[in-house]
Order: sequence, then C-alpha cells, then structure tokens
Amino acid sequence: MPRRSRVLWAAAALTAVAPTLYFWIVSILAGDYGSRSYISTYWGSCLGWDIYDRVFPRTYLITDFPLFSYGGAPLIVLGCAGWYLSLRSGRARLGRIIGRCVAAVLLVLNLPGFLLPTLDAALGPACLDAWGPPELFSAQVGWGLYDCLPPVLVLLAVRAPRRVFVRRGPVVRTTAAVLAVTAVVLLPAASAPPGKVNAQWELGCPGFGDGTVKGLSEADKRFLCTVRYDHRYGSGLEEWNQVSDEAVLDQGRHLCALATRHGGDIRARAVQEAPQASLAIALPSLCPAVTRAEQAEEERWQAESDAYVAREERACAAHPRHRPKIRPVRQRRATMWTEFWTIEGWEDGYEGNPPDLVKDLVGSGRGALAIWAADEAGSACVTVESYTRRPPLETRGWEEVVEVGYESPSGSLQLVGGEGPTLKGLTDRGPGSYRVRVHLRGRTLVTQVPDPPDGAVELLVMVFPGTAKKPVAYK
Repeated sequence: MPRRSRVLWAAAALTAVAPTLYFWIVSILAGDYGSRSYISTYWGSCLGWDIYDRVFPRTYLITDFPLFSYGGAPLIVLGCAGWYLSLRSGRARLGRIIGRCVAAVLLVLNLPGFLLPTLDAALGPACLDAWGPPELFSAQVGWGLYDCLPPVLVLLAVRAPRRVFVRRGPVVRTTAAVLAVTAVVLLPAASAPPGKVNAQWELGCPGFGDGTVKGLSEADKRFLCTVRYDHRYGSGLEEWNQVSDEAVLDQGRHLCALATRHGGDIRARAVQEAPQASLAIALPSLCPAVTRAEQAEEERWQAESDAYVAREERACAAHPRHRPKIRPVRQRRATMWTEFWTIEGWEDGYEGNPPDLVKDLVGSGRGALAIWAADEAGSACVTVESYTRRPPLETRGWEEVVEVGYESPSGSLQLVGGEGPTLKGLTDRGPGSYRVRVHLRGRTLVTQVPDPPDGAVELLVMVFPGTAKKPVAYK
C-alpha cells in the first residue's frame, strides 16, 4: 500500500469525523448539551431552494443508515478496507473503482448543500432570503464545502500515481484557491455560537420593569417584546421563540429595509412574500418608515370615517322634521350608529342582553329596549318624542309601525347607539308602565340595494304612558 494513499485515506476518515468529535468535546467542556433551532419561512420560488426542499428530506432515508454517521467515516473506512484488499489480491483497478464509488456517494449527498445555496445567491437577494438569516446561509455553504473535502481526499488516495509531474492549468488552480478561501471565510461564521434569547424582564417588556439587557436600543427592545411576548398575537410569534435576539433583529431590519423600499407598506407583495413576513406585524416598533406609513394610513382611515359620518349627519339633518299631531313634552333628533343591527335602550342597572324583537322591529323588557336600525352595521336618522298621553296613530309615509309595552323600573330610559349622542329623558313621568311606538322607513332600501343613499333609514320613536302589555303591529 503506497504511503501517500494511506495518509490520504486516514485524512479523509479524520476529516469526516472531526466535526462530531469537536462538538462533542466542546459540549463536555462547556457543559452545554442543549440544541438551538432556527425557523425560516419562505413563499417564493427559487431553483436552488425548490430542489433542496424536495430532495433533502428524502436523503434522511440514506443518511440515517449507520455507514453515513459521523460524516460518512464508517463508509470511508469500509471503502479503504475494500481498496486495500483489492491491492493485496493484485486487482488495483477494482480498488480504484471501490474508492471512487465511496467518493461519488458522499459527493452526491454533500454537494447540494454547497451548490444549491450558491446557485440561489447568484440568482439574487430574494432567492438568498430563502435560506434564512445570513448566519444560516454561511453555515449551509461552509459545512457544504467542508463535507465535500473527505470524498475529494478519497479520490486523491485511489488515483493512480503519475510517472512525471504535470502542472495543472490555471482554471484548476483558480478553482482550488477559491474553494479554499471560501471555506476559510465561511467556516468561522458557521461555527459561531448562537446568540441569546432574552427574557421579558431582561428586555423590560411592559409590566416587567426597566430591563437589564445592554447594547439594545429602546426600539430593538420593543420589537423583541412584540415578537416574543405580545399577547395580541397569542404568546407572541411562536415560530421565532427559539431564534436568537440578534437573528430576529437582523431579520426585522432586513424586512424593514424591504418595507422602506415600498414606502413603509407592510402589505406590499414583496414584504408579504419575504421569508420573514410574519415579523411584519411587529415592524412598527422597529421601523420608522413603517411607523410613518401606519400613522398615515390611520389618519387617512380616520379622515374617511369622519367624512362618512359627516355625510350621514347632513343627510339626516336634511330630512323634514316630524310634525306631531299633539305637542310632545320633548322631541330630539340624532344620527345613531350600530354594528349589530339594533340600537339599545337601557336603564341604570339593567344593562344586559337585548330583548327579542317584535316583527323584527322593536323589543322590550323590564328596563331594556331594542330597536332595529341597520342591516347589520350602519346608521339611522332617529327622532324621539316623549308624551304625557297617548298620541294619535300615524301610519302614512311609514313602511312599518309596531307598538310594545315597556316597564320602567327607575324612569331613566336612554337610547344608546354605537357612536353618536345618547338620547335621554324618554320616560318623562318616571318609573311605571309605558308604551313605545316605533315607525320605520328605509329597511327595504338598505336590504335590497348594494349601496343605499346616505340617511336611508328613518326611525320615529314615541314614548307615552300606558298599561297595556300586548304588542301591536299597525303596519
């Protein structure tokens, strides 16, 4: 057996097993037997990542076999034995075939770990993001290069010796130099220790004091608190729980830069398709551009809401005032809003579930009143009139008229909507029995027309003393 080949076979086996031995020794000396996880999500389509994602999970069926443990060292030892026995039996060609098969198998398993991320890096930053944070990409490429070293040593070990020195061409020399430099640059980053995940009290999250962690800005701390511990998102963004603070901040800043290029809009397609897209909801804590965009959006939405409310109020004010047949004690008009079909009437101490509606218009209970006002959400132009005696019946011009009994326990009935004023003083005579007559027009319009005009729903509510309990539908 040539001495040169023995050295190369031994170097291949030691190179394969070296990372396992290194991390085993470090774990014993440091007393750290824990594991760290990095989770990266990606929704784009890049050639290298697509191939890796489809092929790599299936390689576990092979790499879980004992021959491929310890970086393939058992396979290398077995190949060395086959090569040695072939030489002893005078079948050197068979020995070279065995060695080359061992190298080919290891290269097929390990080359994708280096070539595929390198391919995506060449395709552009968007595809580079598919491989996660920069430290993960460095680790992937660095260890991919390292894992290709043992099979290369095996190929050199079984190569037939040349009789004369042959100087390699510039392409071969340049390729070897680039691979060596790349490995030297990337392996330190790949072996760098993972960063720390600070707890709530260390970051000074709301309710946990001022914090003890150093070297982070207030924006950084707020961002990390939102990502990890903001209960609006359950217990935080759980997929980032085991990722170091440094990596989370790096990904947040990367997403911030991407959002800034799109005017701070976290709903931009490029931001939504980024691998760190789940961090977008926490970006206002970290990214000034997103904060400005969110504030501008909120101001725009508020301006639209104010304009809509103003239009509805102008439309209600434009309706002619109701001219009662007899003079009421009090008449009030207001634009009232609801998000759940009805506006409610309550007396102090009787707030609760609204009563069922009669004819889907008005319902009453002791100390409680409910009146239909919108097709789920919207506004109604409401006129309320209080009387000391029963007013004449009016049905002309109204689509529906329903009257119900109402028992006032305290004489403090008030009509309340989701927005707008509260109409008080409906039960003028204090505690006792009343009748509530509700007039409605506009229901057909708002339920059948996709975009009804402003102020389409009009309600006239008459409250007067009366002992009758039975509801009556007049129209």
